Amino acid sequence: MSTYAGTLSRSRLSDPKTVGVVGIALGVLAFVLAIPPVTLRSAVWPVVIGFVALVFGIVAISRGATRVGGGAIAAGIAGTALALLAIQSSVSNLDQVVDASLIAQMLVFATPLTFAAVGGMFSERSGVVNIGLEGMMLMGAFWGIWGADKTGNWFLGVLIAMLAGGLLALVHAFFAIHLRADQIVGGTAVNFLALGITGYFFVQLYHGGNIPTGVSQIPSLHLTSASSSTFFGDSFGNLNYMIWAAILLVPLSYVVMFKTPLGLRIRACGEHPRAADTVGINVYVVRYASVVLSGVLAAMGGAYLTVGYLNTFNENVTAGRGFIALAALIFGNWRPFGAFGAALLFGLSTAVALRLHVYSDLASTLFQALPYVLTLIAVAGVIGRTIPPAAVGRPYKKQ
Repeated sequence: MSTYAGTLSRSRLSDPKTVGVVGIALGVLAFVLAIPPVTLRSAVWPVVIGFVALVFGIVAISRGATRVGGGAIAAGIAGTALALLAIQSSVSNLDQVVDASLIAQMLVFATPLTFAAVGGMFSERSGVVNIGLEGMMLMGAFWGIWGADKTGNWFLGVLIAMLAGGLLALVHAFFAIHLRADQIVGGTAVNFLALGITGYFFVQLYHGGNIPTGVSQIPSLHLTSASSSTFFGDSFGNLNYMIWAAILLVPLSYVVMFKTPLGLRIRACGEHPRAADTVGINVYVVRYASVVLSGVLAAMGGAYLTVGYLNTFNENVTAGRGFIALAALIFGNWRPFGAFGAALLFGLSTAVALRLHVYSDLASTLFQALPYVLTLIAVAGVIGRTIPPAAVGRPYKKQ
């Protein structure tokens, strides 16, 4: 048995992709050793581990795993450089930037992206490109807080936001599916339409000023007492209900999309609509439902921004988060867990940017651009080769 286990272990290590992945992990480890809770104050171990990661990357590239090997080299260099910067910093500043509450803040910024990215997955898996996620989030953001303000109930506000996002998505679906218009142009028009609608009604209903204070806000789920200061309490003890809903949405959407007949129908319409039509699947109905569902989910992300986090509204409050969510979807290869991981990455970069002011206001401001830089990288397709649904963006005409 031990001989078999040793042979299996050696065979895995001989795989160039495995070597590259181990190199990436070592590069991350080089940085982790220099930050809390470890906080090594010596450069020896980070440099050594980063060098080993570099070697693993070179070995992976020499064996044909170019992408993952390049990732290992980048991780080794970046991990070592960041570790050396952390060692130069004072421990008190590090504790302000990296602590348990960073996880909670990361989830806060990742939540609206998760809702929109999962919504985009349903639309694009059915074959309809939805770059109108930004506009649907914006509609949810405004009508969500308007509903919470007028009804005095945050839950009704979220329902109104979902309705608004679904209606805007229906407009996009009508042009993309029924009229077979260009889906990129249609999605762009939807974004401008949402910007105009929310701007107009913001001026009409609130005179362009701030939303009145005291609007019903989405509460938090208190798993620990407010006075307790533990790692679990600071990171997961007092998260908003919508954050937990976003986390639960990820496995639920995976089960629906990949483990149920309904998900099979959606994927069939996005991969080969003609074959799906042949076996009796109504491609139009599936695509309409999927696009509307994407608008509903994106609007939930927008409602979380205003009703669950900011508790106010400003024009264009989503600030491009719909496009970042679309990039997260591409990062995740049109799968919910991958999209959630990318959303966490974007959320982490935003959370860290807000904490870097302890070092420099300039560094904090520059780092806030990182999510948008990552968006450009995702759209350019530099990180990995993603495979979209075969028929996405192609209008279908029943014969």
